[in-house]
Amino acid sequence: MKVFASLHDAELLKLLQNGAVGVLPTDTLYGVVCRAEDEQAVARLYALKSRERKPGTVIAATIAQLVKLGVKARYLRAVEQFWPGAVSVQLPLDGTLAYYHQGVFHGAFRIPDDQKVCELLQKTGPLLTSSANQPGKPPANTIDEAQKYFGNQVDFYVDGGDLSGRGASTVLRVVDDAIEILRQGSVIIQSD
Repeated sequence: MKVFASLHDAELLKLLQNGAVGVLPTDTLYGVVCRAEDEQAVARLYALKSRERKPGTVIAATIAQLVKLGVKARYLRAVEQFWPGAVSVQLPLDGTLAYYHQGVFHGAFRIPDDQKVCELLQKTGPLLTSSANQPGKPPANTIDEAQKYFGNQVDFYVDGGDLSGRGASTVLRVVDDAIEILRQGSVIIQSD
């Protein structure tokens, strides 16, 4: 298990490209992450977080990365006004990403408004992320807190300092041209 001081470490990139699961600062909170295209890493992350039929959030540098992953462009065009930013949008999926959506046929996606995170995503491709905590526990605000949750069960940690001033992303979905807020987070959105 390795601790990095930066998202721009070449060894970190290599670990992610080779299927690693680890903890790093996202644009919102610390997240447990892996490459979204790596089915084995996704299965490992879900097992680590005890997530069944509850997909994590995929973060990407661009909408083009999400289309390449398998998200329909027409759905992304309908929500692109929320990005970049700390807004995760739940979108419908077909069977092509079954390993990710775990049979619920939807997933949450976000384009972060964080230059360092997006620079990493440009190199790794989309990352699956889930808050760095265990079910029912508060999210980790520091690497020390994350290590208490996961110890040596992850391959790496990236220390981004104390993130306690940050909130979770706002989660929404668009239903028949209306916005439904599933979780109000750090970005306040008024529903119709």
